[in-house]
Amino acid sequence: MHLLVVDAHHGAHPWPAHSEKAVLRLAEQIGKDGALTKAGADALVKTAADAMASAARLVTDDLLAFATSAVRDATNSAAVLARVRNETGVRLQVLSGADEARMTFLAVRRWFGWSAGRLLVMDIGGGSLELAAGIDEDPALAMSLPLGAGRLTRERLRLDGNMSAPPPAHHVEELREYVEESLDPAVAKLSEFGWDRPVATSKTFRTLARLTGAAPSAAGLWAPRRLHRDGLRQVLGFIRHISPSELQSLEGVSASRAHQLLAGAVVAEATMRRLDIDAVDVCPWALREGVILRRLDQLEPA
Repeated sequence: MHLLVVDAHHGAHPWPAHSEKAVLRLAEQIGKDGALTKAGADALVKTAADAMASAARLVTDDLLAFATSAVRDATNSAAVLARVRNETGVRLQVLSGADEARMTFLAVRRWFGWSAGRLLVMDIGGGSLELAAGIDEDPALAMSLPLGAGRLTRERLRLDGNMSAPPPAHHVEELREYVEESLDPAVAKLSEFGWDRPVATSKTFRTLARLTGAAPSAAGLWAPRRLHRDGLRQVLGFIRHISPSELQSLEGVSASRAHQLLAGAVVAEATMRRLDIDAVDVCPWALREGVILRRLDQLEPA
């Protein structure tokens, strides 16, 4: 869960004023019955309450609370949302996969501007992969696939809490085959669209770009960053043979996400290869900024 407080008004750049995060990994807290576990729901309620308290302390004028695929796909989603609302006062709005893709696309369009031409946007989250393409602020095509790094780590790599060894080779191969098959309908639809600039967002893509030599986060928000498919292929070949605990020691890899990186790299490489993309620009703005920008668009000018 990420609370992002911005100082913004209609037509202005939304400048971050405060940020706080809590790692929940809800995509990995789904039981065999498809429901969010009690531990996952408890963690969600607690962090929602903490975020609400911080927002009140900072005297925010507006609160936009939204949930994505992990909550959306849970079989007990309605009960979990009701519990969050009743116990914290936070009304979580669940975004559809297509809406996630649209909001992310809007953020990327605003970041790069009209000069970027026709955009293709890719975002790998914990539960899903979002793809969108178009020339306007609203994409002509927006879709979501169940190829999130957290979901695939749980369902396909089946680490079962073992962070001291890499996943078995046959699990990695099964994951790759599943990703390839799942990408087929998206590749068929996107083949009808052309694009001038392919762009990637999300922590997964930023981490992979850093491992291939892109500027570190310390270089600032405005530093250009790219991920090349050749470099990604080399990183994938390397990280599939080392344990998540060893991955944590690499620069740019966070301890909380190290175990998800292999699954994310498999999705990134397959998507870029299937769409014949040699390199993507990495955009620092993504879904959160898209939701904020859409909200600001709805406000009357000051």
